[in-house]
Parts: sequence; structure tokens; C-alpha cells
Amino acid sequence: MQFSAAQIATLIGGKIEGDPSKSVSSFAKIEEAQEGQLAFLANPKYEEFLGTTGASIIIINDSQEIKYSITSTLIRVPDAYTSFALLLSKYQQMMTQQLSGIQQPSYIAPTAKIGENVYIGAFAYIGEHVVIGDNTKVFPQTFLGDNAKVGNDTIIHPGVKIYHDCVVGSKVIIHGGTVIGSDGFGFAPQADGTYQKIPQIGNVVIEDFVEIGSNATIDRATMGSTLIRKGAKLDNLIQIAHNVEVGQNTVIAAQAGVSGSTKIGNNVLIGGQAGIVGHISIADGSKINAQSGVSKSIKFPNSAVTGSPAYEYSAALRAQVAGRNLPELEKKIKELEKMITRLLAEKV
Repeated sequence: MQFSAAQIATLIGGKIEGDPSKSVSSFAKIEEAQEGQLAFLANPKYEEFLGTTGASIIIINDSQEIKYSITSTLIRVPDAYTSFALLLSKYQQMMTQQLSGIQQPSYIAPTAKIGENVYIGAFAYIGEHVVIGDNTKVFPQTFLGDNAKVGNDTIIHPGVKIYHDCVVGSKVIIHGGTVIGSDGFGFAPQADGTYQKIPQIGNVVIEDFVEIGSNATIDRATMGSTLIRKGAKLDNLIQIAHNVEVGQNTVIAAQAGVSGSTKIGNNVLIGGQAGIVGHISIADGSKINAQSGVSKSIKFPNSAVTGSPAYEYSAALRAQVAGRNLPELEKKIKELEKMITRLLAEKV
């Protein structure tokens, strides 16, 4: 599939410098691009490759100065990185839109309601009373349990499992191997040392524009709903426990875990391998550093914490500096002890 510079400029609202008829059929990094490929330049560290790249078309910032002799057609935009991401997104949409119809073998319950222009891949299982919206793509080996609902323009990648009664919004992307709606970790200790399972009768609700990476797990609520709010982005290998609420536009990096009933606010950034205990609240705009262990609520918006247990970021950095100085401090203390001992001896 080929696109001309004029078509690309129209898609991203850019201004052309060079031949508008020049076309590309694939993408590449600016340092590796060849003729017929499109690249972008957003980081000044890669500016030198403007003079050596073979890319036919390059997306660059409006502010970028040209210091090299180049043959590529340029498309200037306010933000090259954002425009390139938008272009990739549109390209991906065009590719997935070509998928439609129901492949066999697959099972679709007679009571399921399937929207228009839906793709259902082979070996998918669609349970009773499932609702799938228009233009949604359900890739092979996906499971949708009874009464599950999926909105419009959503992409469910291979091997995803969405348990009964769970709700997925529109324009959501769920990557392969993720499980939505497995039982929350609820057990009541008994007098004899055993544990009685607490039935998990709630569900998971995922709002619009959410993206969830591969092999993530989001547990259903004991009662009510585990909530992933609009625009949240979850990386691979994340554990979200029962009755957790993840706020709008919150981003959680890989291998993080959130314990039950914790409420995470809007626009929170959580680094990889962070752990958050249950039944606490994280204020809007908080930043939790990678591998931090959060054991108490973060009450003030836009706070930054690090460490385990996590505490205020700048104080943690000062503590690290003090820790590195401990050997020198120990030496000084021993010298002072000797001095005091000598002074006391002189008095006697």
C-alpha cells in the first residue's frame, strides 16, 4: 500500500517541502531508512542523519533547521513525534479495517448480538447474550463469557479471556493473553487453619480509549465493579486486584501490582514493578517511581514518591546521598571519640 507525500500531509496537517508526489510504502528509523520508506525526526540527537538517510519522506518539526543537503521530501508539523504516532495509528486502523466476517471454526451463541463490520477469528468462543459493537475485531482463540459486552471499534487480540458479565468500552485495545474478570483473591480464614473461598460476584468495567498490554490480569470485584477509567494505559504483566479503581489517563508500567479496593486517581504515573497495598487512595497526578512499595495513601495531588516503603521523592534522594556518606561519617565519629577520650585523660 503506497501513500504520497501529499496524502500524508493531508492526514497529519503538515506542510510539504519538496516533491508532493513522492511516495512510500513502509516505515523505518531515520538512520536506517531507504528509498520508498518514511521516517521522522523529533530528537535533535538524530539530526545528523538528515544528511545520510535514504528515506523518501521525512516528518520533521516546524522549528527544525536544515543544515544538510537532502533529497528527501519533508513534511513539517508542530510535533513530529505526535504526528508520526498519529500516522502509524491511522495505518494500523486501515490494516485492521480490512478484516471482517466470521472465521470457522468458531462458536457464537444464538443469543449473542453482533454489530456491523465485525471480525471474529477462528476458534473464538462467544457466549450467551454477549454484545459486540460495530467495527470491533475479535482475534482468534478469544473467549467472551456469557453477558459480556464489548463496544464499538475495539480490538481484542488473540488469546484474550473476558469472563462473564464484564464490560469493555469503545476504542479499547486488549493485547494477547490478558485475562479480564478472573476471581478476586478473597478467602476467609477458618478456625482449623483452612481458608473458605469468598465468591466473587461482581465484574470488571473497562471504559473507552483504554489500552491493556499482554498477559495482564484484572480481577472481578467481590461485589460491584473493578473499574478501569477512560483513557488509562496498562502495560504488560500487570495485576489489578478486585474492586480496584484506576483513574482516567493513568499509566501503569509493566510488572506493577495493585492490591484490592485501592483507588488510584486520574493522570497518575506508576513505574514498573511498583507494588501498592490494598484499601488506600492515590491522589490525582501522583508519580510512583519504579520498584516502589506504597503502603500508605498518597493524599496530596501531584506528589512524587520512591523507595520501599515509598516516601517523598526529594527526601528519598537526600537519604540516598546521606547513605553514601555513611563510611566517611563513621570515620569522623571515631576520630571524635578518640579526641574526647584524650581530652578526658588530660583532665585527669
